[in-house]
Amino acid sequence: MAHALLVDDDPGSLAALTELVKKEGFSTATARTLEEARQCISKQLTDLVLVDLKLPDGSGIDFVRELQGQSAAETVLITGHASVDSAVEALRMGVLDYLTKPLDIGRLKSVLTNVARTRQLKDEVHNLRQELRELGRFGPLVGASTAIQQVYDLISHVAPTDASVLITGESGTGKELVARTVHDLSRRAKQPFVPLNCGAVSPTLIESELFGHERGAFTGANRAHKGVFEQASGGTLLLDEITEMPAELQVKLLRVLETSSFTRVGAERMIEVDVRVVAATNRSPAAAVEDGKLREDLLYRLSVFPIHVPPLRERGDDVALLAEHFLSLLNKQEGTQKRLSAAAIDRITEHDWPGNVRELKNTIQRSFILADEELDLSGLIGQAHPAPRSQGPRGGRIEVEVGGSIADAERRLILATLEKVDGNKKQAAETLGISLKTLYNRLKDYEQGPES
Repeated sequence: MAHALLVDDDPGSLAALTELVKKEGFSTATARTLEEARQCISKQLTDLVLVDLKLPDGSGIDFVRELQGQSAAETVLITGHASVDSAVEALRMGVLDYLTKPLDIGRLKSVLTNVARTRQLKDEVHNLRQELRELGRFGPLVGASTAIQQVYDLISHVAPTDASVLITGESGTGKELVARTVHDLSRRAKQPFVPLNCGAVSPTLIESELFGHERGAFTGANRAHKGVFEQASGGTLLLDEITEMPAELQVKLLRVLETSSFTRVGAERMIEVDVRVVAATNRSPAAAVEDGKLREDLLYRLSVFPIHVPPLRERGDDVALLAEHFLSLLNKQEGTQKRLSAAAIDRITEHDWPGNVRELKNTIQRSFILADEELDLSGLIGQAHPAPRSQGPRGGRIEVEVGGSIADAERRLILATLEKVDGNKKQAAETLGISLKTLYNRLKDYEQGPES
């Protein structure tokens, strides 16, 4: 139960406020002076402080100032002597709200609901994290390694807030799943989660995809269209492969992030939205800025809270845990009881998985289709003992099993080439001797798994 401290020297106001706050599900403590309030804060963890501006032994603003850095409690200032100066000072200090007497009951209830929900979310995240650490699960994420548990920690801290998040990591590590988990554990969980892959949209259409367009705005615009910012209103927008967004659009995006408003293509009316933006990239953000692929000011705006998702090769026993997880899902879906052979587990743990979780998931699915009762993965993940790391993609070589499919060899070559060029799709397409459109189509085919 969330706990509130109510500070007011008027007994009648204090009693009425206490009754209202209790009805909203809070436990309460009361104080009539700042000294009494300090004693209450020292005795019990507090989620919300509602404090009168004028008290016998000082100002409510002074108490708010004392709480900064000492308590995680949200603060609301209440006064019957409102002034512009006191309101501005209070808001600058980060108070949750500034209420005048007689109180607007609806507004106060809204404040109480938000604080209670935030407390509930924090409790849920804490309990979930403790329970699932023992099971190697965190929402839809799977893994018990130290590397992935550090990601769980970061998610649990940032999810209840509205801070912008920048998720980095190699292709196939599960960046979109991390973004979904941030959304699912936030106060926006019941609102839309909308992903947009900036690298998969034509540069001529991406502005319309982001902000929408009016009918007749350009050739082929036969009807009005809502962009992803409108579609995600109230919820979370994932901008995947953010470094693939054209530079001129990055300028417009920065303005939208700063003002929470935009205009559709071909329109003049401003549209205001409440959207939490999460961005993701498989490139080094610093390198992308240096290469002119990402504006530095946009990077600062997006990376309020960075999360790096480790590659599968750095997650130890998680690879076997994930393989069993994917097999369990397939068994449940098909009503079977297939299992991994001892040889398959050896192959899984010895392979380097350059395509990360996505490659593992697809490999398990292919082997599941081929197997009668036991999956051994023979011929599906290359040799049982992979080449030394120096001979991997960054060393300019890949190895394929004789008898394997051409499609699988092509897939491994494309993913290895992408890794070698740090995810630069244009450079990868040129190196492979294929068109950029063909590369995008291949990557779209590879993204059919739940991890991305």
